[in-house]
Order: sequence, then structure tokens, then C-alpha cells
Amino acid sequence: MDQRLTEPFAHQGWPPCCPATWRLAQRFGTLPTPQEQFKMADAKTAVNPMKELRIEKLVINISVGESGDRLTRAAKVLEQLTGQTPVTSKARYTVRSFSIRRNEKIAVHVTIRGPKAEEVLERALKVKEYELRRRNFSVTGNFGFGIDEHIDLGIKYDPGIGIFGMDFYVIMGRPGMRVARRKAKTGRVGFTHKVKPDQTVAWFKQRFDGIVSR
Repeated sequence: MDQRLTEPFAHQGWPPCCPATWRLAQRFGTLPTPQEQFKMADAKTAVNPMKELRIEKLVINISVGESGDRLTRAAKVLEQLTGQTPVTSKARYTVRSFSIRRNEKIAVHVTIRGPKAEEVLERALKVKEYELRRRNFSVTGNFGFGIDEHIDLGIKYDPGIGIFGMDFYVIMGRPGMRVARRKAKTGRVGFTHKVKPDQTVAWFKQRFDGIVSR
């Protein structure tokens, strides 16, 4: 190593023993103490990009309980809100007390991903005043809630459509969790990488400055 480069650090017992120490000296202008090097290492490992929580998808569902005109109007509400074409859901069982037949279309839902999902979720949480209950969070780290009137989301009231309530389901995830869902070379997500309810609660409080009550 060039003697001219090591002269400024001669009083610290230089020259360095490895290139990594030399890069630290170039960055800070002095040689960090071992304690400072340990702190920098801890800070680097504390922020792991693979552990960062993110919204995988947002599912909005309107359950009408019957097919026909009301189901069509509910689909229009979701289309106005998201700009996407909703998908109909069928009943799995026959419920005579509610006049529901098996395989009858009784609900509509839409799935949103990316920045659009965060935008719509922000509008929905604003209606709830950013306050959820602990029971809104599932053991798998996801959470959901409902609103009573879709016009609270900023959609103009249309007498021909009416007013519908809807449910919001937020599926959380981390980078790398796709290995459990892909078809080829399916893997298993480790326990430490799975999303825990307490982690989602902390993310909700930090991301939206929200309140979680009992």
C-alpha cells in the first residue's frame, strides 16, 4: 500500500491489516474502534430487506346474498372504486333459511395489488379513523375490517345503485414467501420468516399511525 495514503493514520497503529479496514478509514477519516465496528455490523443486520413487511394483495368483497339486479349493482360499486372488473363468487352450500342455493352467484369481489392497493386501503382506513381491534388481526398475520356505506370512500351516491357495505381483507407477506406457492421446486417458509400477528400490528401502527384497541 502507498505510504502516502497510510501516513495520516500512522498514529492509530496503522497500516491496516485488510482492505475492509482501509475502506472504513477512507469513509470516516479515522479508524473506527472495535466497539464502533460492532455497532455498525448490528445496524446493518438489523435492517434486513428480506424481513420487510409489505401488502401482497387487498381483496374487497361485497356479499349480497342473492343473484340478480342487486349483485349487478354491487359489481358496479367495486368497478367505480377500483377501476377493475369484479369477479362473482358462488355459494358453496344450500341454505334454505336464507333462500340460497348451492352454486348460486351471491357475492362479488376484486383483488388489488401494488400501489393501487395501498391507495384504496388508505381511503378505507380513513373511514375507520385508523382504528382497528385486536381481533381484526388473524394468526397468520393478515387483517380485515368492514365499512357500512361505500359512499364514505368518496364515491358519489347514485340512486340507481343504492348503498352497499363491503369487507376489506389485507394479505401481508415478505420477499421470498413465493417459494411456498410456486408450482416448480416448491419450498417451505421457515418459522422465523412467517408473518406473526404482533408484527402486523406493529407495522400497522408505524405505517398508518393507527390505533389497535382491545
